[in-house]
Amino acid sequence: MAEIIQKDGTWSFDGDGIRIVPGSDKGVSLLRRTLGEITVPLLALAGVAYEPGRKTGRLRLKLRDGADPLLQVTGGKLDDASDPYALTVETKAAAIAEYFVDEVRNALLLDSVPTGPVDRYLLSGPSLPMTVGAGDGTASFDGRTVRLEWTWHTDEVKTSSGPAALALEDLHAVEWLPARGLADGHLRFVSSPNAPRLPAGRDPHAVELNGFKKDPLMALLASAVVARMPHPHASAPAPAIAPGPKALGPAPAVDADDPDVLLRRLRELGALHSSGILTDEEFSLAKQAVLKRL
Repeated sequence: MAEIIQKDGTWSFDGDGIRIVPGSDKGVSLLRRTLGEITVPLLALAGVAYEPGRKTGRLRLKLRDGADPLLQVTGGKLDDASDPYALTVETKAAAIAEYFVDEVRNALLLDSVPTGPVDRYLLSGPSLPMTVGAGDGTASFDGRTVRLEWTWHTDEVKTSSGPAALALEDLHAVEWLPARGLADGHLRFVSSPNAPRLPAGRDPHAVELNGFKKDPLMALLASAVVARMPHPHASAPAPAIAPGPKALGPAPAVDADDPDVLLRRLRELGALHSSGILTDEEFSLAKQAVLKRL
């Protein structure tokens, strides 16, 4: 098991996943504190890296495309402070961070985890029900319906129609955009690909975000909705195929620690190294991990 404990939070890796617990320091973002403890399964990871710095470094996870609804809806627009997959590391703990990276990379190599996109969410998003007030409105979601209510400074075009209620099955897309400089952001619920795009301040299906402290929480609420919508990479159901004359039973389970399996994995790693896919260092680390299991 590898573990790194910092003021910013604690990351623990047990071989199957990374448990992330946000720190209690006042500098920890509101989004991360609200999201709370999460566990990232190894299958959801595309990579891990440690980025050294002069005063502090940063430990960062890269998730596979489509694995997390929060990353799906924010599209790389979350700042580092709000990113739950980035950990600020004190310089004196750099060696621990590098060891953590090696352990996770070894596991990814040993388990042959692919780096490509996934067709289902491997993280569930925040718990429900959830209500967030920010910008010119309050949004709530109970798993079935999104409700939008307006504040005293909301544009009359939106308040004149009263609160909005949108059923999950009627939603086509969810858009979240943070405020940048003098440009406001928004959380928008789109009911049709052809729906007119009004400015967020005048759209009764959008909350206008002005760049204040609670704005990132709207991204959390958006991810809770997205997690319950059809996955963007999900393929259409395969057509039914008539069974053959003889039904086959389930394939026998394979023991990951079986000596034959591990020896076969060593041969696969050797072939990858010989073909240049694995560097000397990557091959050495992966081989050591297999030999430990033997």
